[in-house]
Amino acid sequence: MKNLYQLIETISYIKSENLSDKSIRGLEIDSRKVEKDDVFFAIKGVATDGHQFINTAIENGATCIICEEIPEQLHSEVSYIVVENAQKTVGIVAANFYNHPTKNLKLIGITGTNGKTTTTTLLHDFFSKLGYKCALISTVENRIHTEIIPSTHTTPDPISLNSLLSQAVEIGCEYAFMEVSSHGIHQYRLEGLEFTAAGFTNITHDHLDYHGTFLEYIKAKKKFFDELPKSAFAITNIDDKNGMVMLQNTEAKKFSYALKTSADFKAKIVESRMDGMLLHIQNKEFWTSLSGEFNAYNLLLVYAIASVLNVEEEQILLTLSKIDKVKGRFETFTSESGITVIVDYAHTPDALENVLDSINRIRTQNETLYTIFGCGGNRDKEKRPEMAKIAALKSDKVVLTSDNPRNENPQDIISEIEKGIPAQFYHKSISIADRREAIKYALQSAKPKDIVVIAGKGHENYQEIQGIKHHFDDKEVALEILQKLNK
Repeated sequence: MKNLYQLIETISYIKSENLSDKSIRGLEIDSRKVEKDDVFFAIKGVATDGHQFINTAIENGATCIICEEIPEQLHSEVSYIVVENAQKTVGIVAANFYNHPTKNLKLIGITGTNGKTTTTTLLHDFFSKLGYKCALISTVENRIHTEIIPSTHTTPDPISLNSLLSQAVEIGCEYAFMEVSSHGIHQYRLEGLEFTAAGFTNITHDHLDYHGTFLEYIKAKKKFFDELPKSAFAITNIDDKNGMVMLQNTEAKKFSYALKTSADFKAKIVESRMDGMLLHIQNKEFWTSLSGEFNAYNLLLVYAIASVLNVEEEQILLTLSKIDKVKGRFETFTSESGITVIVDYAHTPDALENVLDSINRIRTQNETLYTIFGCGGNRDKEKRPEMAKIAALKSDKVVLTSDNPRNENPQDIISEIEKGIPAQFYHKSISIADRREAIKYALQSAKPKDIVVIAGKGHENYQEIQGIKHHFDDKEVALEILQKLNK
């Protein structure tokens, strides 16, 4: 419980009605979840306006409403606080309610189009191996030391976020590693948090259905760095053409990393195989079980962050060499018949290209490379034909299928993807809307030593169709099919 005056002492508000100090049990942005003595935030969202649910929140027990417009009908026992931006205010109040957890642990945020999940998970595993209690907030799952908490958003809402970080502080976590999404930045979910370090992976076309233009998408990512304090570290990939853009206005201490250009932290791939690679980082070599150039960037960012956080170089390299692959990120296994299967979350043109380029650098070219992928429904449509073109250029066989069609017709999505396949490569592709059947087709067609890439869903264990999530795990399905084929 907290007193209301404690919660609002750091916010600016336009006016108030019936304002009085009172005990507050909790905070809510969903009127249906409100309980007695809660604060309800009326947020104007993309699909709904929280102001429509103020009465429902009060009926459920809310004793304070933070809103942008004062309701016509006021309840005498309820305090109303009018602010300029309710969405932005949530994070500040949540941080006050949960005793500012980021003042008591080191919070490291990773943003970019690709590599966020892998890098944050690698950081969590890295510092855990060093003996620290750590928290992880990611697309795949949230972890508080050894406890795993299911994840619903890449970047949770500010109340959930502060609650998770508060739990981490309570059990003695010293570090928290967090994926920072463009949606989370744009929707002020980071308000009230204090970051120790921030890393930028890369930026390519994605989420244009939400941001509208690529420039707005870049601006959202950049805002994260613009708002870092002077005490923080900002580390960017300067091989990415927008890497330095991220650091233009930040007050944080600036660092860079790269594989192809001069930087504060530099790496080179010495040898690359399906089961790992030999990396040269800062003139020292080590072997890792991770494969692909994109993973070299991820590992280098982990190295850079560990370095600025004063971990000794030898300790960094030794620990990195012990870290395992991340679920659904270039996750590789081989069938009894010798077919190599790679499950990867690649769902953007750049990510798919990175995966296929990495495979093509490693393979002997005597194998057939099958690429199975689809595109999500109700999302950025521009990338659909672009991904098809990449798959056709860099694979021997392409199987177009369904991803998470959501509320779109799967065949309509596939038809849009097909438009990107160059005419000379029509013979390479086949369309099979049923994802299980698509995977089965590729695995039945593949011969020993061939490579089958199942892209787009990675760690996800569901397929969303017409608002319903059906259990579906690419790796699980592939293993099932292979088991039947091997009988």
